[in-house]
Amino acid sequence: MTGRRDYFDDPAAPAVNSLVPAASVVAFDEAGRILLQRRRDNEQWALPGGAMQAGETIASAAIRETKEETDIDVEVIGLVGIYTDPRHVIAYADGEVRQEFNVCFRGRALPGIVSPGSESAEVRFFAPIEIGALAMHPSTSLRIDHSLDTNRTSPYIG
Repeated sequence: MTGRRDYFDDPAAPAVNSLVPAASVVAFDEAGRILLQRRRDNEQWALPGGAMQAGETIASAAIRETKEETDIDVEVIGLVGIYTDPRHVIAYADGEVRQEFNVCFRGRALPGIVSPGSESAEVRFFAPIEIGALAMHPSTSLRIDHSLDTNRTSPYIG
């Protein structure tokens, strides 16, 4: 296996051996476009984000990871949801196999020039209507859909 492989509701998924709190951000620019990165490890489009480190809050992890992966500063302005679906398993080349555990924030992208970090092959802002045509994992699509749902009155918990 190279890099990372996501499984969803797949009986062939390897057994989970790790649970790591992670954060992601649906970051909107002034035009209402969403910041996405194309990951180097699986070539799929994804929200910027990653694992929380000791000594930081989950929100500061989201801000740090977004900056590392896109070179864009973000302001966290809300909570999209908490995503812990045991059917979403992430296997890494080093043998680690995680169950999804992601706190997804809504954010405001501050002005700046996007630039891919070491984990990103490409970084761009997309209009919401463009996102459906992109190769991305269903869990990413779900987070984006939840962030765009104007009828939602509370964060997703699942």
